[in-house]
Parts: sequence; C-alpha cells; structure tokens
Amino acid sequence: MRISIDLPEDLLLLTKKAALEADTTLNEFIAGVLRAALSERSGGGPRRDFRVITFGSGGLQPGVDLDDTSALLDLMDGLDS
Repeated sequence: MRISIDLPEDLLLLTKKAALEADTTLNEFIAGVLRAALSERSGGGPRRDFRVITFGSGGLQPGVDLDDTSALLDLMDGLDS
C-alpha cells in the first residue's frame, strides 16, 4: 500500500543511511522499525523472566516441587499424607 508521510529532513537522512547499512530498502527498513515498535507496544516482544518471590527465610517448604502440579495441588488440599 502506498502512503505519503512528511518526515523532518534530518530523520529521513538518518533512516536512509540506516537502511543502506542494513542492506535493505527504505520501505523495508521503515516497515521493520514500525513492526518492532508496535510489537513492543502490544506486549508481543520478548518476555521477561518470571520470579517467584517468597517471604521469610528458607524458601519453599520441604517436599514442595513447583514443577509437579498434581503433587502441589494434593499438598494444598491436605492430601499429602
């Protein structure tokens, strides 16, 4: 799709130079930059590591394995005995 936008001359020159250095066309470069910006904005970018924050000392109780959902549910329901 063809559109027309007005860019400040200094920004256009920097964009052309960046496209040339990336060995791509100006259209492809601008489309890539827009995709990346929109992806970050919508949360589609790389995910951050998730940390479980515990309070007090000692961390998890003995026998708790956060990777074993069934055993964890049994433990929480008091079925561990």
